[in-house]
Amino acid sequence: MPTTVDVEAFGRAMDRIRDEVLATLGEDDARYIRGVIALQRKLELTGRALLFASWLPPAWAAGTAALATAKILENMEIGHNVMHGQWDWMRDPKIHSAAWEWDNASPSEQWKHSHNFVHHTWTNVLGKDRDIGYSAMRVSPEQPWHPVHLAQPFYNVLLALFFEYGIAVYDVELERLPKGGKDPKEALEQLRAIAGKVRRQVVKDYVAFPLLTGPCLLPTLLGNFTANLVRNVWGHTIIFCGHFPEDAAFFTEEQTEGETRGEWYVRQLLGSCNIDGGPLLHLMSGNLSHQIEHHLFPDLPSNRYAEIAPRVRALCERFGLPYNSGSLARQTGSVWKRIMRLALPGPSRPEERDLPTARLREVG
Repeated sequence: MPTTVDVEAFGRAMDRIRDEVLATLGEDDARYIRGVIALQRKLELTGRALLFASWLPPAWAAGTAALATAKILENMEIGHNVMHGQWDWMRDPKIHSAAWEWDNASPSEQWKHSHNFVHHTWTNVLGKDRDIGYSAMRVSPEQPWHPVHLAQPFYNVLLALFFEYGIAVYDVELERLPKGGKDPKEALEQLRAIAGKVRRQVVKDYVAFPLLTGPCLLPTLLGNFTANLVRNVWGHTIIFCGHFPEDAAFFTEEQTEGETRGEWYVRQLLGSCNIDGGPLLHLMSGNLSHQIEHHLFPDLPSNRYAEIAPRVRALCERFGLPYNSGSLARQTGSVWKRIMRLALPGPSRPEERDLPTARLREVG
């Protein structure tokens, strides 16, 4: 395994990749994101138009599929990445992290704090990164077991179906209220913001558009509901496959004390997993199929991750670091295996508890 010097050399190599990409950003990249936004809007318009004839099963199926695809693109490749600031260099006020509000129950400002700042700073650090299990599931043997975890395979299904609402409430950090770690007034303000966002979405998807379709009100309502469910399940699947397969490592706060730039890069690498696939999968996943590259370079435009990935993989081989990647089926199976195993008390196997510590000590 690499020495401390190697870790810093790995970090410098990562910095070079980042600097090279930043130096070459230009019109092709801007054309890409504008093209995706145009495609998403056409798909949404097409889906909603087809639902005007949703009394015909083929029109209902096609309209619902188009609308679900539009919602996935808006959340994954557009909203998530725009709010990361990946396109701020364009200086386009319409495609900027400060102005974008996505089609999701989480208000953008709340999400940017919990995701961009907390999660991406403290990726997979127990006690710091609240995205480890989303305060609901036990995904690491270091997390204390509670009898409620016996049901986590079941409530993970519910979380998948209503993922946007689960994440919105999770961002409020309600679990900190009983111990005085959260100001009740702040929590109430955040809940009001969520309620306002949800109200606007409900009016749009379940009142205004269904009413516009007149006699097709009920099938349109069902189509919108189905599209939202599909978007939620897909988002949940992609995000969990990037963070919780069995190969993903978790760390303690002590391990990050005095963390160098190179060690930060190594932690991002060890705590992330990629999904193998083609251009369509990468697009529909918001390029979070390149979760490793996203955690290494969260502010680089997502369309560059496919270009960067072979270089990152080659550097991992050179420095003796793992590059965890697998098919969607494999990663999904690995996630569910971990969730089901850790629903039971105790570490699943003795060596798993020591693996993250051993890795970090060996590489750092």
